[in-house]
Amino acid sequence: MLEIHKNIVVDENDKPIAVQIPIEEFERIEEVIENYGLAKLMDEVAGDEQLSVQEAKHFYGSLKQDVES
Repeated sequence: MLEIHKNIVVDENDKPIAVQIPIEEFERIEEVIENYGLAKLMDEVAGDEQLSVQEAKHFYGSLKQDVES
């Protein structure tokens, strides 16, 4: 489990309003979330049709043309 060193910021009434964490830990959390999202997306499309290399190049080329026009 990822250990998080946090500092809780409170307002004048001692009500917690924010959390500070070291940037390295924040970046690691971002990486974990991105990897989780990518894995979920891969699971969702696992059964989808796969393109051949030639089909993929053609499809990618059509996307570039749509953006440029």
